[in-house]
Amino acid sequence: MTQNDMSQSASSAITRMLQTHPQIGQSPFDLAALTECISACFECAQVCTSCADACLGETEHAGHLTHCIRLNSDCADICTTTGRVLIRQTQPELAVIRAQLQACMAACKACGDECQQHAEKMDMKHCAVCAESCRRCEQACQKMLDGLSA
Repeated sequence: MTQNDMSQSASSAITRMLQTHPQIGQSPFDLAALTECISACFECAQVCTSCADACLGETEHAGHLTHCIRLNSDCADICTTTGRVLIRQTQPELAVIRAQLQACMAACKACGDECQQHAEKMDMKHCAVCAESCRRCEQACQKMLDGLSA
């Protein structure tokens, strides 16, 4: 099974789970955007965790990567929390969800920007992958926020 197959399988399972939720009919969220955002959050959390570990393995650059490792760890935790908050559909508190999405976007932007610099200036491939994942998650969170504002 390829990574793409696993990602589609996870999204499919999330979609199926949300569709079976007894409260989904009252949900203020677009199901496709919600599924996309939850999947992007959980993927980003895993990628950031892996990137932090890869940065630790860059022993000759360890001093330059401390801030990146910190941002990776913060982003991973915030993305995990965001995914967990979004997947719960019973009586969601929209103000809390908005704040969580905004926090996730801020973490993804900071981490993505830092990783992009390391990818470009130090040719760190793992940071390029992380920056891409952070951008996807940031965009998915923005799409959710836009849907809440409509």
